[in-house]
Amino acid sequence: MIAKYSFPVVLLLALGTLAYFLNWNLLLSLDFSVVWEYRQVLLKGMLVTLALTACAAVAGLLSGTVLAIACQSNIAPLRWIVIAFVEIWRNTPLLVQLIWIHFALPLVTGINTTALESGVIGITLQAAAYFTEIVRAGIDSVPKGQWEAAYSLALPSWVRWTRIILPPAIRTMIPPLVNLTISFFKGTAILSILHVSELMTVTNRISNVTFKPVELFSFIAVLYFVVGILMSKGTLRIEYFLQKRER
Repeated sequence: MIAKYSFPVVLLLALGTLAYFLNWNLLLSLDFSVVWEYRQVLLKGMLVTLALTACAAVAGLLSGTVLAIACQSNIAPLRWIVIAFVEIWRNTPLLVQLIWIHFALPLVTGINTTALESGVIGITLQAAAYFTEIVRAGIDSVPKGQWEAAYSLALPSWVRWTRIILPPAIRTMIPPLVNLTISFFKGTAILSILHVSELMTVTNRISNVTFKPVELFSFIAVLYFVVGILMSKGTLRIEYFLQKRER
């Protein structure tokens, strides 16, 4: 009986304590009309953020799949190159990678890229590195007997991969793939260091003009939260659909 009512009591006490320490004068003075005033700019920033996320997810998944298959190769130098790429891009900060691509790479190669191009390259390469590990783990999860059956049928390599190995592997990969995509959706905010016109950058610019950072950043925090929740719910739908097909 005590355990039944303990959580509501603790929750009420926590909310009461929070309400006591809140600066109500500040909260009541907040003016969220700035969000409506700059709605078109914020919408464009969100669309850029979603486009960057989609680009990183699609290009990263395609590249990661190819690299994961290369990890299964019998050619040792090829495996070493893939492993080196994955380890370098997974174990260095995205911020450092972006700065190196945008500022250092042109000095070394003479190839200049715009801020948007540098951002896309950086986030896609890191996505490819992480997706490689997810796809590799998915491939390794395929039962050994299924591999043996695939080889015993003497099917062409591409048929073996597309019809027998990848379908069951994909089912195990979906949750981590979507979770990583959500992380990259939130991680696009770091592209503001290059002044790419994504949601965080445009919000910061509006804040500098209107001097209303609390309202603006509170609003985009809700946006990030809502989109993340929708993507998570989408994952559950996909998993349910795949399970239903198996029955």
